[in-house]
Amino acid sequence: MEYNKLVAVTGLSGLFELVSSKADGGIVKSLEDKSTKFVSNRVHQFSHLESIEIFTTADNVNLVDVFQAMKNSSEKLPNANDNKETKQYFEKVFPTMDFERVYASDMKKMIKWFDVLTKQGIDIKLSELPSDDLGNDHHTEKKSTSSAKQPAANVSAVKNAPAKKINTPRKMA
Repeated sequence: MEYNKLVAVTGLSGLFELVSSKADGGIVKSLEDKSTKFVSNRVHQFSHLESIEIFTTADNVNLVDVFQAMKNSSEKLPNANDNKETKQYFEKVFPTMDFERVYASDMKKMIKWFDVLTKQGIDIKLSELPSDDLGNDHHTEKKSTSSAKQPAANVSAVKNAPAKKINTPRKMA
């Protein structure tokens, strides 16, 4: 199982592997109980883990960076139900996190997701496209299908800003 195939689904707890996608939804497999089911995108929204970013005091970072900090830390994972303990954990493990914009519920999700990923033995890393013949590296473009209706600080709703269109002058004949 690859990290780039994992999604969070609104309204459903846990993480899922996106097995197949259709125009009206997707077939997902739960990482916890291995059950497979169809999830309609009319009712639910999908957020690829690769597309989730976390607010920091500087630039936003990808969720992978937080997971790597958690993996490299000698701190014991806190009880995900204790807000104070959870915040103290992230203050030690990832001190640049913006604790005013990252909610306690988001931190709890990160702990639960990290626990599931490590139990499943999933290699937590971003996928990259191979470099072309000219030696230029291509990076995977991040896409998110999460809704703008969710608060921006919610971990599953944080997205990249859309690219700005650059107007170029047209040649007159």
